[in-house]
Amino acid sequence: MASIHDILAEQRIADALRRGDFDHLPGAGRPLLFDDEALVPAEQRMVNTILRNAGFCPPEIGLRKEIARLRSEIAGLEEGARRSALRRRLALLILQMAETRR
Repeated sequence: MASIHDILAEQRIADALRRGDFDHLPGAGRPLLFDDEALVPAEQRMVNTILRNAGFCPPEIGLRKEIARLRSEIAGLEEGARRSALRRRLALLILQMAETRR
């Protein structure tokens, strides 16, 4: 059962749609870009946002970026010593990420 607040919000959104208030917004017609924190608990996302806005980067975010960078680099390499070394480094970072979540 919807609350009165939900009903009022839906009515206001419908009115704004009819008036065209949502037409010509930046990014209209393009998919929304979501950050990679969809699986992070809401409380942790809030902390991450506060830290990011203050100019700090949580260690987990840095690990994720490095993991993504390594995966991309590994994908472009043929088998060899460099690729093996990067795969070992990637495995270590994935283990570190698992430890930070505990």
